[in-house]
Amino acid sequence: MTAAADAAGAAPVFAPAPGAAPLYRMIAAQAGLELRTLLRNGEQLLLTLVIPLLLLAAFSLEPLVNFATGMSRADFLTPGIIALAVMSTAFTSQAIATGFERRYGVLKRLGATPLSRPGLITSKTATVVTVELLQGVLIIAVALGVGWRPSASPAAIVTAPLLIVLGTAAFSGLGLLMAGTLRAEATLAAANLVYIVLLGVGGVVFPLTRFPAAARPLLELLPTGALSTGLRAVLQHGIVLPVGNTVTLAVWALMAIALAMRLFRWE
Repeated sequence: MTAAADAAGAAPVFAPAPGAAPLYRMIAAQAGLELRTLLRNGEQLLLTLVIPLLLLAAFSLEPLVNFATGMSRADFLTPGIIALAVMSTAFTSQAIATGFERRYGVLKRLGATPLSRPGLITSKTATVVTVELLQGVLIIAVALGVGWRPSASPAAIVTAPLLIVLGTAAFSGLGLLMAGTLRAEATLAAANLVYIVLLGVGGVVFPLTRFPAAARPLLELLPTGALSTGLRAVLQHGIVLPVGNTVTLAVWALMAIALAMRLFRWE
């Protein structure tokens, strides 16, 4: 707002100062809206919080699966459940929510605002990271309660978050790519199907060693396989940096984000 007064000392006259808000303020406002919407959605909370915690508790406390990995159930499961939480928030939940936002015209209206496509993607990613922090606190608390005993080097303070950030970027890009190119109904079906498939073959609750030897290298190239295997190497085996898994996640992240920015349609 600007103020001007005439020479006779009249009261100031306020006039609007047109122009867009700074990009960081637009991103923060959109991210806050996204977070409030997600926390009010019971289905999204079930997917992002309840299911991972139930799987961790159930498979850790009951001998539902003979893992035969040389680790306790909690030690094997916890890194995989962290990877599942990243996938459920950054990919499945985000793809479904964005797909229906696009269907109902929300994204079309956002496209007419100064918030750019990179700004929208950044705000959604910021929301995902916030939810993941909440997930991480809850998963670690439950995991410690059911007997998880990490065996990590001091470097895990850096390398574990690095893997999670790369995994978040990869899944977020894939989710936005799906939501921005498919119909909402197709996105809903495809996102849930991918979630179920990767839950089974991504090294989350079943060791990759249970699959045929020829298939294991391919499964580790999947983003879920790379993230769960990498986190397990860091948190349970004390490896400083699993280079192969890190590179795999970085490649997925770069490709997914580049394609999402290029192909995402507002309507």
